[in-house]
Amino acid sequence: VQLQASGGGLVQAGDSLRLSCAASGRALSNFALGWFRQAPGKEREFVAGISRFQGNTKYLESVKGRFTISRDIRKNSGYLQMNSLKPEDTAVYYCAADYRTRPTVGSDPAQYEYWGQGTLVTVSS
Repeated sequence: VQLQASGGGLVQAGDSLRLSCAASGRALSNFALGWFRQAPGKEREFVAGISRFQGNTKYLESVKGRFTISRDIRKNSGYLQMNSLKPEDTAVYYCAADYRTRPTVGSDPAQYEYWGQGTLVTVSS
């Protein structure tokens, strides 16, 4: 599967953005979907994920209540709705897909086999 992330941009603190992850080649519904981010000088970190079949979700503690991950099977796409953005959310955001069926949503980047190219989110204070 090929993934294409989009929707990043420059916003002010408190604004919202919706990131999209368009899949091609295979049905995204057959994969668990994850969103990760990497800020300058920092390691890539898990932000949100949705499981392969049951649709269970998992979030980074600092984004709970502000970010929502979702998936649209008809559009073969995934989304990350980000509300109440903070300057510390500034990073390059990546979507990733995991083909394996796991008991819980994976949060380790090594668990994801397929990656999009990243989209930059900049939140000014």
